[in-house]
Amino acid sequence: MSIRNLSAVDYLAGQAQQYGLAFVMVASYFGSGSIFIASQAGVIHGYTLLWAVVGAALLGFMAQDMSARLGIHGTSLMVFVREKVGRPAAMAIALFLSIGCVAWTIGLVAAVGAGFSFLVGGAIGWQPIAVVATLAAIGVGLLNYDTVETLMIAMMLSLMVMYVIVAVPSGADLNAVALGFIPTTETFGALPMAAGLLGTTALWPNFFLESILVHEKGWTDQSDLPGARADLAIGYAVGGLTTLAILITAAALLRPMGFTQLDTFITPGKALVEVLGVWAMVLFVIGVIVAAFNSIIPIMWTPAYMIPQAAGYEVNKGDRRFTIVFVTLTGIGVFSPVFSRVLDLSVIDMAILFPTVNGIFGLPVAATLLFWAVNDRETMGEYRNSRWLNVVNASLVVLAITLGALAMQGFLDLFTGGGF
Repeated sequence: MSIRNLSAVDYLAGQAQQYGLAFVMVASYFGSGSIFIASQAGVIHGYTLLWAVVGAALLGFMAQDMSARLGIHGTSLMVFVREKVGRPAAMAIALFLSIGCVAWTIGLVAAVGAGFSFLVGGAIGWQPIAVVATLAAIGVGLLNYDTVETLMIAMMLSLMVMYVIVAVPSGADLNAVALGFIPTTETFGALPMAAGLLGTTALWPNFFLESILVHEKGWTDQSDLPGARADLAIGYAVGGLTTLAILITAAALLRPMGFTQLDTFITPGKALVEVLGVWAMVLFVIGVIVAAFNSIIPIMWTPAYMIPQAAGYEVNKGDRRFTIVFVTLTGIGVFSPVFSRVLDLSVIDMAILFPTVNGIFGLPVAATLLFWAVNDRETMGEYRNSRWLNVVNASLVVLAITLGALAMQGFLDLFTGGGF
């Protein structure tokens, strides 16, 4: 190979290495919950919540931009919280938020188990596979950061391709699709679902995680911010497009077939078979498995950083404190079958309701803390939010609190009533 060609290869490799963090963030939010919430939204509400998908992706992008700036110019979000409110209060916040991460993992490993169980024709129940999935997630989560990032990039691009391929032949009504991007009075009855879409897209664990992981990419000063934003734009475009494809497919195919909700884990796949063929079902189920497994790792990295930082310790991925917290909390996923039985919730109930927990309870807290951090003069100095950014970014806090308050009763009715 010539010196010129070698230089070109090195340049391309260097460019590729610049990006990828956003795919970890998007993989974090795009789990089975995103797939089922988007499918459920399409089945119950048709195309009327397409605007919520776009809005959630934009708000997710803005929140991650704040988090990236905090990490580049200030400190990580939980360290900021500890410095401002003290260790006891910071620890209480970290533990409260970590409950949401564990709940999410319980639903995710159940979805992985149910997916594999379906692919093997029910020869193995989802419960033992969920246990294996939990252990596998622990193993992958302890790999070095670059390896995990590479896996997330490959998996997220594959998911986008799979679901767009399924959506294209769905025969969606283009006029109805266009109208779905405009909020109307019909959407007031869909606020719990909108909260779920927001909670599973503007994912609060990412607010903490990006402020830490920007340093994995070498982003440490103002000149690195355009690269971080380009990374976020690419990642959230991929995640948003994938979510739109799933919602449109459900609205175009399942709703006209008479489905009013997703009764079982495999309902969307079965319906797709009738219209598009077996290939669509296989892609759907494989996508659920990949998405669910993807999400576990970065979601559970968050408390592994957060809890030691709240206690006043410096923590790095792979050190003893990180490993103990990550393994212990992720390991609770092995009890997913127990939670399903005790709470009388199906796999699909857990896959939808547990992300909604984060949208209603975790997101308002984390969004408020993040907004505080990027406006703190002592932490951010001259790089704190501008007036325009405050107007835009404050919408995340207001929307999170409003949707959480309006959706709480509907969520509690579903949770205590045995699901959908």
